[in-house]
Amino acid sequence: MPTTVRVKIRRQDRPDAPSRHESFEVPYERGMNVTTLLQRIAASPVTADGRPTTPVAYDACCLEEVCGSCTMLINGQVRQACSALVDDLLADRPQGISLEPMSKFPTIRDLFVDRSRMFRALQRMHAWVEVDDYGDRRTSAPIPPEQQEEAYPFSRCMTCGCCVEVCPQFNDKSDFVGPQAVGQAMLFNSHPVGRMTATRRLTALMEPGGIADCGNAQNCVKVCPKNIPLLDALARAGRATTAHAVKSWLGK
Repeated sequence: MPTTVRVKIRRQDRPDAPSRHESFEVPYERGMNVTTLLQRIAASPVTADGRPTTPVAYDACCLEEVCGSCTMLINGQVRQACSALVDDLLADRPQGISLEPMSKFPTIRDLFVDRSRMFRALQRMHAWVEVDDYGDRRTSAPIPPEQQEEAYPFSRCMTCGCCVEVCPQFNDKSDFVGPQAVGQAMLFNSHPVGRMTATRRLTALMEPGGIADCGNAQNCVKVCPKNIPLLDALARAGRATTAHAVKSWLGK
């Protein structure tokens, strides 16, 4: 086993600053993940050539692949730092590990990016269920088990950004909301209470940046860490918006 792990990180001091690369040598520990590497660098921010530097800025919260905040490019692949194990990474690339921020979002500093665009997309899709009182919800219509099984995978979305990082239609020249927002629109349209505002979501999906902007590259489903059936959501959204458009044209 190695005694140290070489980590090459793309750094950027502020949003309008040029980027640069710095390398670090971190003492190897069995069972480390990438977040551990960043913590060790923060404890002793000295580059591999012995030059003192600042701790690397990155985002993290749950440390168990639930919040999605630590998403970054690890050896060129988008994934979460907390679930990227150093032993596995070195087995594929013994020369070391490279870390970069996601490319589809503005960099705030180092590996920390601004994912606000994804959350604004959820707002556009009205990705929540309306609750305007404090009444007893136990008397509402139960959701059939088969419908629960169909909806559950979409409820696991953590807005991590993996799907939009690999989506060719999601970029600074496009208004595409991204596959994650489409998936959430379909999730809440299938909810018994959410159906009451389904028209609002379908209308949003028919606007610029909606489902028509999806190019069906199918990259999203390949990188989703939660194995969410995003292609099913995109297909369902296409059918639902078409039906909604026809009904609107017929005045129904």
